[in-house]
Amino acid sequence: MGNHWRTASAAIAVGLFAAAVCGCSNSSGTKSAASKSAGASIPTASESSSPSASPSESVSASATVASASSPLGTILVDGKGRTLYLWEADTTSRSTCSGECAKEWPPMIVSGEPVAGEGVKAGLLGTTKRSDGSREVTYNGHPLYYFADDKKVGDINGQKVNDSGAEWYVLDTSGNKVTDSAKSGTPQPNPAQPTSGGGH
Repeated sequence: MGNHWRTASAAIAVGLFAAAVCGCSNSSGTKSAASKSAGASIPTASESSSPSASPSESVSASATVASASSPLGTILVDGKGRTLYLWEADTTSRSTCSGECAKEWPPMIVSGEPVAGEGVKAGLLGTTKRSDGSREVTYNGHPLYYFADDKKVGDINGQKVNDSGAEWYVLDTSGNKVTDSAKSGTPQPNPAQPTSGGGH
C-alpha cells in the first residue's frame, strides 16, 4: 500500500512538473508572439511622418505638395514646409537618382496618392515607380526630392547645387525650375536702391 502511494505521488509530481514546463514554454511563446505583434504595430523610422523625422525617413499615405514664399519667390514645399527640388539629370518622369544620390537627395515617397496643397495645381501631381519599387511624387513630370543639408523649414541650401552630375533646383507652382541662384538667408540687393559709387 505504501509503495503504491509513493509511486502514485511520484507520478503526480512528474505530471505537475511537466505541466509547469509546458506552461512556461507556452507563456514564453505567447510573449514572443506578443512582442512581435507589438513591434509590428510600432511604425519603423521609414514609416514615420512625424515632424522630427528627416525627409529620408518620411513616408506617408498621402504626401502633400504645397507652396510657400521664399527668397526665390513662391516655391514648392511638402506639407510640413520642407523645400522640394527637381534634378536636371531626370529627363523624363522616371527618377535616375538612387544609391548615394538618394541619400543626399531623398526622394519624396508616397504609399497612396499625393495631395495638392494651397497654391498647387492638382493636375500636375503624379507618381513614378522607382527602381526599388517605391513610388515617388512628381510635379509637372519632375520627380521631387529633398536635400539632406536642409535642416529646417525654409532652408533652400540645395538651390543650383551641382551634384551627382547635374544641377538641382527648386520649382515654382507651374512646375518649372527656379533659376535664381539666391540662397535662403542671403540678403538680396534691392534694385530700387542705387549702388555705391554711382555718382561718377
